[in-house]
Amino acid sequence: MAPCIQAKEISLTFRPKNRDPVTALRDFSLEVGKGEFASIVGPSGCGKSTFLNILLGLLKPNAGEMHLNGARITGPGQERAMVFQEFGLLPWRTVLANVELGLELKGIEASVRHKRASELINMAGLTGFENHYPHELSGGMKQRVGLARALAPDPEVLLMDEPFASLDAQTRDLMQAELLQVWDRTKKTVIFVTHSIEEAAYLSDRVVVMTARPGRTKNIIRINLPRPRDYEMRLSPAFNEIKAEIWGALKEELVGKNAHGF
Repeated sequence: MAPCIQAKEISLTFRPKNRDPVTALRDFSLEVGKGEFASIVGPSGCGKSTFLNILLGLLKPNAGEMHLNGARITGPGQERAMVFQEFGLLPWRTVLANVELGLELKGIEASVRHKRASELINMAGLTGFENHYPHELSGGMKQRVGLARALAPDPEVLLMDEPFASLDAQTRDLMQAELLQVWDRTKKTVIFVTHSIEEAAYLSDRVVVMTARPGRTKNIIRINLPRPRDYEMRLSPAFNEIKAEIWGALKEELVGKNAHGF
């Protein structure tokens, strides 16, 4: 069966005016199956977010092709949605109105989008906060709103760019557990970018380790741990062995990156 997402030798060089070109990705290839949870880790600046933006259709590679269900990606589409680190909520809209945004842009009638948004708000544990504004919410609550908003149009693929990086440790652990519950219910295909080895190992079916810039696929590590997963699993020898394997692949790139002065 063909993969849901297929990146074929993607390369992208940025050429800013009055500055040297920067090659973010070179011959980056990856396949992700339908309903799979895949995380990407790599050194800072290796092209992780660039890859997501190509997959989202916001950037076009200089070489290579990106495919979704066998069709080449040439621009944004409703079958893909992004959850950002910075939340990206509209401060003048309530929780309900923020979650409804994608449905509103699609022209969905008010009663239908209210129902859909209310269901997602309940799933995100935000019942009772429908009429609150972003400045009245904690960081974790804002990220729940961002996740609900991304899910509202029912995309096939959910892209997540370090969505929990700005949260405190306890809230981050809670959001990871809640994300796994949402993923188990919705069976979305997820690509999750993170700098946390533990987060990647805990959430994922596979972890993709990228090289230092220009980014390429270095290792793909399958996480053979049973689901559902809980926090206590992180204390097991098997989990720590997986973390060590990921770190071993990543450490070589971090050392090499520093050695070359990037």
